[in-house]
Amino acid sequence: MTSYSAVIRLPGVGALLLATTLARLAGRMFLVLLVLYALNRFGSPAIAGWAGFAALIPGMIASPIAGAALDRLGAGRMIVLDLVASAVWLAVLAALDGLDAMTPPALVALAAAYALTTPLSAAGIRSVLPRLVPAPARDTVNALDTTINAVTDTVGPVIAGPLLGFFGAPAAVGLTAALYLVAAAAALKVLHGDIPGGSRGGLFGQAWSGVRHVVRHPVLRGLALSYGMQTVSWGMLIVIVPVMAARAVGAGAAADSLTGVLWAVAGLAGVAGALLAGRLGIMGREGAVIGIGGLVTAFALFPVAANFGLAGLVAGMVLLNFAAGPVDVAVLTLRQRRTDPALLGRVMAVSISLNMCGLPLGSAIGGIAVSWSIEGALAGAAAASLVSAVLARKLLR
Repeated sequence: MTSYSAVIRLPGVGALLLATTLARLAGRMFLVLLVLYALNRFGSPAIAGWAGFAALIPGMIASPIAGAALDRLGAGRMIVLDLVASAVWLAVLAALDGLDAMTPPALVALAAAYALTTPLSAAGIRSVLPRLVPAPARDTVNALDTTINAVTDTVGPVIAGPLLGFFGAPAAVGLTAALYLVAAAAALKVLHGDIPGGSRGGLFGQAWSGVRHVVRHPVLRGLALSYGMQTVSWGMLIVIVPVMAARAVGAGAAADSLTGVLWAVAGLAGVAGALLAGRLGIMGREGAVIGIGGLVTAFALFPVAANFGLAGLVAGMVLLNFAAGPVDVAVLTLRQRRTDPALLGRVMAVSISLNMCGLPLGSAIGGIAVSWSIEGALAGAAAASLVSAVLARKLLR
């Protein structure tokens, strides 16, 4: 078992993980800010849900082209391009709010523009990391990758909620844009030796080859179906959590801050789960880990979060985040293990987007369902995770 410190000291790994941390912190802050901003400014869970949907779905649609660009033009260049573009769109959002010119269509359009390039960094980072480490160390580096997600899940909402509640949207969104720019500066180090792949064929032809490979590959196809259903639950939680916080303490700055604290407490559990998974090693047992994670997530959502008030919500979020750590490590390891290295960029982009397709769907469903019944919305989220567990058992052997 390769130690975490030894992996971080490998050439290029430390710099890429730093850029990853800053970028994911900014991305986590933005998703929280987007939902809270829509709720505060327009008073509509449905608008908040559709804004969350728009912040995710265009990137998924563009993922085949993004993956081909990674293989042709170099992942480092594309990572930097996405981070800079994200900073620009957030700056526009802050400016429109400062001018009191924001409308629901403008918010959704800006969220969609932001989403368009996100596969470049999401897939770019995860196509570069496995190339920087020996095969036996992939569980370890994937655990670090997942730990970064959990840490940013902890820190991002803690910063975003109170920042928006007490200082307003321009300050909160402006700080998020600045984080993207710092992440881009860190990612510039990845450009050293980042040689384009020089793949033959046109960009669209290569994009289609990535889609075809994922759809025809039984494991990658099964991963998209099973993990995609589990992310429906997470997409619904993006809207459910702030609504439950507002019901507990009233709308406004207190609810914004409570939302941040809830995600932060849950994120700490995710850190513990990811680090444990990296030490135990799960290579060859990924399907079982993903299936068990789906069952735990369903139980955490219903009955735990749905029936025991604020304490139940905290307990449920801690439990499902602890389970998410091993699941995420399993998803990364399985995808890397079953992908041809020559196709890694385009396949990674398509596979990640398919795996995460449940987030925008869940966000849209959650915005509608929570307006009807919070408990019903949580039951629906739990049902999606149960379906995920069944699919993992059937398809990921």
